[in-house]
Amino acid sequence: MSLRSTARRWTYLTHRWLGIGGCLLMLLWFVSGMVMLFVGYPKLTPAERLAALPALVDARGWQALSVLPEVVRQAPERVVLTTLRGEPAYVVRSGANVGAWSVLTGQALPPVSAQLAEVSAAQFAGGPAFVGAMPLDEDRWTHSRALDPHRPLYRVGVGGAQPGDIYLSSRTGEVVLDAPRLQQRWNYVGAWLHWLYFLRMQSVDPVWTWTVIVLSALCTVAAISGVVVGIWRWRFRGQYRSGSKTPYQEPWMRWHHLIGLMASAFVFTWIFSGLMSMNPLGVFSSTGVVIDTAHYRGGVVTVEGALAEPGRLLAASTDVGFVPVEIQWRRIGGELFAVLLDGQGDTRIVSAVEGRRRVARLLPEAWLKQKVQAMSAAPMQGFTIRHAPDAYFYTRAPEAMNGAAVRRFPVAVAWFGDAEATRVYIDLATGDPLLTMGHRERVGRWLFSFLHSWDLPAALRQQNTRLCVLLLLSVAGTALCTTAAVIGYRRLRMKVRRRRP
Repeated sequence: MSLRSTARRWTYLTHRWLGIGGCLLMLLWFVSGMVMLFVGYPKLTPAERLAALPALVDARGWQALSVLPEVVRQAPERVVLTTLRGEPAYVVRSGANVGAWSVLTGQALPPVSAQLAEVSAAQFAGGPAFVGAMPLDEDRWTHSRALDPHRPLYRVGVGGAQPGDIYLSSRTGEVVLDAPRLQQRWNYVGAWLHWLYFLRMQSVDPVWTWTVIVLSALCTVAAISGVVVGIWRWRFRGQYRSGSKTPYQEPWMRWHHLIGLMASAFVFTWIFSGLMSMNPLGVFSSTGVVIDTAHYRGGVVTVEGALAEPGRLLAASTDVGFVPVEIQWRRIGGELFAVLLDGQGDTRIVSAVEGRRRVARLLPEAWLKQKVQAMSAAPMQGFTIRHAPDAYFYTRAPEAMNGAAVRRFPVAVAWFGDAEATRVYIDLATGDPLLTMGHRERVGRWLFSFLHSWDLPAALRQQNTRLCVLLLLSVAGTALCTTAAVIGYRRLRMKVRRRRP
């Protein structure tokens, strides 16, 4: 047998047996993927969180930031004045540590009890909370590493317009995740099933990670070999004796061949991009210069004067229709300022200039450009302001995997001359780095996000058309996998019958 014939035979056998082994898994991925177009994995978006907070009013008797213990004020990453357990409170985050202090008394808030968790959940949901808050470290909806500083969590069942489960931090009592009952049910045939989360035991689970990588790789090989076999078996010139371009006359085989020729490219790109989403062996993680956000923030500064007094900050934001629900203190280059947010996510920046308060909607472009250079030891090669999405920075619907990410315009973009040509998108409303991408992350964006969800800004602007096309192609992929499942079942049944005495 020639080398060419041997290669053909192994290609046929590879497609046959990998197809039999993986057809049901790929069918599962297509069906659950269609659900995910409309229902996403449970998450708490910034819009949901801010909309549920009461307005910050009547600041009489509120304690200034100076009331916080000195050890707490030394090097916090972020200080936030928000509403916890029905009262205004300071939340201080530093690394993996998070704590809360009452604005009314200046005392550290007591540990969160089940009763307090139920009260907070009811206030967030706008409906009754069922008695019996359950402490837990992790469950099927709380694998996100972003929840680690708040563990263990409290899970509270709530009623109201959207009955479901509310998850709260045991450290502060703030709501960190909401999972409506209807969303949970759809997720059992959607994201939870799509990501094989029934195999995932914890937020960092190498067994689950490598199981998904290996299965995705095998299914990718099945798809590639299917493309090759499908082309080999098609008569581009002439016809088979039956008068057809395909050699298969049995209906299931015939439809598998025809649908495969039409949809195999999309099947391959979706399975392959799903593999890329797992970032196998860290191929899309930059190993070059790391962006130094601590240096960008600058050293510890003394919080005093008007910026330390919430009442004076609230009085400064007197815009018609702007009602703050949260105050966040930031520092950039060692300079302190406060960001006030309302229930719609709109912001006002209050800073102190020569002892006087200044209120603005955005950070000054020239000032920010000067401070951003501190992010990297490499020279900054460019800085611009973008008012519209580009191929890397764009908004997604809440049901999308990264639908909770803040994507606000205008946004500042800086790029550096390091080995990875790192690009950073900085929020002009807060000064926060919203997205950092080196060369490897940008490659990963095309091999995963683009191939998997067609998320170019132009396509996202035509959302209904995009959804229709994705659904149509997903139906074709489902049909292809269904024919494969029937063919595989028949072949296995035939094998069993032949082995019977």
